[in-house]
This record gives sequence, structure tokens and C-alpha cells, in this order.
Amino acid sequence: MSPSPSPAALVTPPAPVDVTVADTILHYLKLEGARHVFGIPGGGLQNLLVNFKNARDEVRYVICRHETGAAYAADGYARISGGLGVVMVTTGPGATNALTGTMNADNDGSPLLTITGEVAQQFFGKGYLQEGTDFRLDVNRLYAASTDFSAMISTGSNAQELIEQALRIALGTPGRSTHLSLPDNVSLETLPAAGLAKATTRYRCGPGGIAASDVQRIAEILSRAKRPLVFLGNGCRKALAAGGLARLLAFVEQYQIPVITTADGKGIFPESHPLSLRVYGFASCQWPQYWMKPTLADPNAEPYDALLIIGSALGGLATHNWLPMIEPQGPIVQVDVDSRALGRGLPLALGVVGEAGALFDALPAAAAACTWSAADIEARRDFLAGIKRRFSPFVAPNDYKGKARPIKPPALIRVLQDALPDDAIVMLDSGNCVGWASHYFVIDPPRQIHPSLAMGPMGFGVGAVIGAKFAAPERVCLAVVGDGAFLMHGAEVSTAQAYRLGAIWVVLNDDDLHMVTQGMSILHPDPTDPKVYDGLYGLGKPDLVKFAEGLGADAHGIDSPDDLAAVMPAVLKAAAKGRPQVIVARIDRKQVPPYYNPAYLPPHA
Repeated sequence: MSPSPSPAALVTPPAPVDVTVADTILHYLKLEGARHVFGIPGGGLQNLLVNFKNARDEVRYVICRHETGAAYAADGYARISGGLGVVMVTTGPGATNALTGTMNADNDGSPLLTITGEVAQQFFGKGYLQEGTDFRLDVNRLYAASTDFSAMISTGSNAQELIEQALRIALGTPGRSTHLSLPDNVSLETLPAAGLAKATTRYRCGPGGIAASDVQRIAEILSRAKRPLVFLGNGCRKALAAGGLARLLAFVEQYQIPVITTADGKGIFPESHPLSLRVYGFASCQWPQYWMKPTLADPNAEPYDALLIIGSALGGLATHNWLPMIEPQGPIVQVDVDSRALGRGLPLALGVVGEAGALFDALPAAAAACTWSAADIEARRDFLAGIKRRFSPFVAPNDYKGKARPIKPPALIRVLQDALPDDAIVMLDSGNCVGWASHYFVIDPPRQIHPSLAMGPMGFGVGAVIGAKFAAPERVCLAVVGDGAFLMHGAEVSTAQAYRLGAIWVVLNDDDLHMVTQGMSILHPDPTDPKVYDGLYGLGKPDLVKFAEGLGADAHGIDSPDDLAAVMPAVLKAAAKGRPQVIVARIDRKQVPPYYNPAYLPPHA
């Protein structure tokens, strides 16, 4: 005789409760681990804002001071968290203001989702305030032209698929920016809760392989070369951080193969390592030229004869605008997960579609199956040691060590190098500041440095350091920015103050858009008035210390390396207590940044 059923078994289970589109968006953000969303609210988001208000303990809506700054903050958050950055802004100008930062993240490979509000559908085409769908302003088309995916959620029936598609693309490899437009009324439409994904693997996965035959060919090419070189781009960052660095180090150390990185990939390979030739391309280290043109160091040297490129699309800044120096007297091999990156600008002997981490995993075993010349390995070791013994990595080593007043940018970077903890995070803005920092910082993991060189927007670093600090509140997060960029987006210091974030900004103050001033003076000199550019792009001598103090920061004006060294302990201590810090450094206007280095100009090719 079977037992009687329990009373609960006789009760009809409740029907699954439907969820709204707004509920669905929050569900997927939580599923992806996005605990911070950056933006500025508005009427076009009103229904969605109710959901965010109710879920504020799980997903924090960080209110920024400008939508572009919000997108930069979300980009910084994505880079440091390793996950999804999210921007949420209102209709019309809110959407267009966020476009620059969203587009920039897409070009730099940051996974970003931008959600823009839209007026209710019953008002489409009628000229409703801030409408972004009619012929006067089509927000969806703007984002479609600037990101990898853009769509409008037009009904509850397509919401889930469009949200999953946006996340699938944004969090793919490489990362991308995507955009969803949400009419206000649609946020209240419903869809079955039972159909929502409970795991990200249900709707997205990433590449994880590389053909064994291709890895073997790569190993054979390197083993036959006397002077091979490995070139790492920013596309290797995640793979190296996830354990690939140890395997790559073991491989290059065994066979004594030097490594360079792009400026965007600076620091993903430890720059103090004996095999590191640091950055090549924009603001190059001095060392790569002696490996690529070894007769500069030794008239009898063997030629550089093989290049392995991993995770770089080989843009202009990565290659000195494809300066012939980068091409070896032998094969070029390029590995990238994106087939569109292969063969751009350089002739390949072998192009391989594959994931960087899989290559780092498989390369040691493939190399062990090849025959390597012990004499060549030893010769590489000796030649590299000779380069580092005889030549400085810096264009201006005396300025790097100096104590002049006003402070020279190389010396400023030296003081920061020494003062920052080993796991500090440095965000770089665009302008001369990124040239100085890319050239003179020496970055070893876990310290990180993040420029934004695909598009190079001024203001990126100003906002990105806020996102970085939200992602890593226990670490020192510092931005190196120019005064022009700080004036553009410095209001985001107020965002840091409002959320008690101890972010740090170091502002290189020369009261000028000096990258333009110096560039025009060098590239388009006026013999009738040699100093004409000095007065054309000035900033009007604003008091940036008072500006920063007015936004709620502790502000410090410094004039020399000793001043900076003296103030850094107090800055780091106050930042650790959640007080934003701004250091305004009066720099020497006469010094020319390292990207005008004659060693890498075309006449020397």
C-alpha cells in the first residue's frame, strides 16, 4: 500500500509570474555580475528607474556628471573588473552624449552595454521632446554606425533575445560595445519569467582553441630563426592575466626570445624582465630599434629574422605607421581571434585565427618537438644583455633622474613609479600625458596601466579612474591627465566625492593644448613667426587647484619632483580613506614628448 501524499503535493503549484522588460534587464545584469551601472537619469528612463531603485542594494546606479564621463567610467570598470561595463542614460542628448565613450570602448575592445531611454511608442514621429527615432534624430542608427550591435527593444516579445544578443556580442572575444534603446512604455511589457536564462552559458560562450597544426608551424618558424621577436597586443591582456603569462614566460625564457608590446598592451608582459624590450610603436622604448636593426649595436650582428604577433590589429600607433623597421628579414606570423585583424598593413607568412590563451598553453609542447640551436639561444641572451647594458630605455634619461623646477614630465613619472604600490592601477588620458607615461613608466603585473589609443579621446582617463576604483576599491587607482582633458571632464571629481571614492588625478598643467602646439610647431613651422603657435591654443590660466577643491577633492599644487615626493604619502593615505585627490603639477613647457623620437621617424627606416 503506497503512502498517502502530503498535503502540499495536493496543492496546485502557482503559475510562473511574468516579468517586465525592466525586470528582465536587471535579471541579466545581475547574471553577468554587473554590480555598478553608470549614467545620468531622465524622464525617458522613468519606469526602468523604479526597478533600479528597488534593486539598489544589488545593482548600484552611479550618477555621473556627464554622459560621456559615465561611458568612460563604465569602460574603466570593465577593464579592471574583467566583466561588463554598463551605461544607462536618458533620451535624445543623453544618448548622443554617451556615444563618444561607447564608441571609444568598442574600438579598445572593452565589453560595454549602453542602454538609452526612448520616448513612449505612441509619440513616435510626432516630434515629442527628445525623441530619438524620427528623421531629425535616429539614435539607433547613430549607435549602429559606431558600435558592434544596436537595436531597439520594441516589445516584450523580442526583449530577451535582443538583450542576450547584446550581451553575447559585448562579452565576446574581443570585447565590443553594444547598445539597446528602450521606449519608456516597453519597459512595462511582460514576458514569461520561466524562459529567462539562469546561467550565461545558455546564451553565450567564447572561443578557446587554436589548431595544433598551426601551433606546430609557429614553433618551427621560431626555432629556425636566429633573432626572432614576440609582439604582444592588448588582445592578450585577459589571457595573460588568467595564467597565460607564466606559460609564456617559461617559453621565452627557455629559448631567449625577446618581447615587445604595443602601447595599449603596456605592462601585460613584465617590463623589468630581462627579455622585455618594453613598448614599440607610440612613444617607443629606445631598446626595440637595436633588436630590429641590430647593426646599430653591432656591425656584425645577425639580422632580426622572424616576428610573432599575438593579439594586435597592427594599427598605426602599434607600428609607427607601419615603419619598415618592424619587418624582419624573414617570416611574419600573426595570431588573432578576429580574422579581420590578420594581414592588416604587414605581409604575413602565416596568419592564424586562434585564441591567445590557447596558443600560450600549446606553444611549449610544440616547441619541445622542434630542434633549437643552443648557440643561437646563447647569442640572443648575450645580445639582449648588451643592449640593456649599453643603452638607456629612455629618450631623456637625465631628465628622468632630474630634480628641475618646474617639474619635467619624465621626473614626474619617476616619482609616481617609486611612490605607487606594486598593485596600483594607472589610467592614462589622451594628449602629451599618454606619451610621457607610456615611455617612462615601467609596469610589472600586478600593476596595470590603461591608455585608450584606438580613438584617443580627451577625458577618457578622467572618467575611467572612477570606474576602476569602483571595480577595485582596495587598490590605488590613479589617472594621469592633461589640463585640457581635466577641464573637459574634471566635474567627475564630484562623482568621486559623492560616492567617497579615493581616486587620484595627476594633472599635467602647462596651460595649453600642448600636444597640438608642439605638433604644429614641429610639423608646420612658420619661419616668419617661429613662436606663433605658443599663443594659439592656450587655456586662460585657470586655477585648477581651486577648481578641484570646489568639486570636493583634496587638491595639491606641486612644482618639482621633491614637491611630488613629499605630498604622495599624504595623498595615498587620504585616498585610502575615501577622499578624492587631485595633484596639479606645473610642468616644463619646453620638453618635447618621446613620440617625436628621431630614432623612429621614417628617415631612419
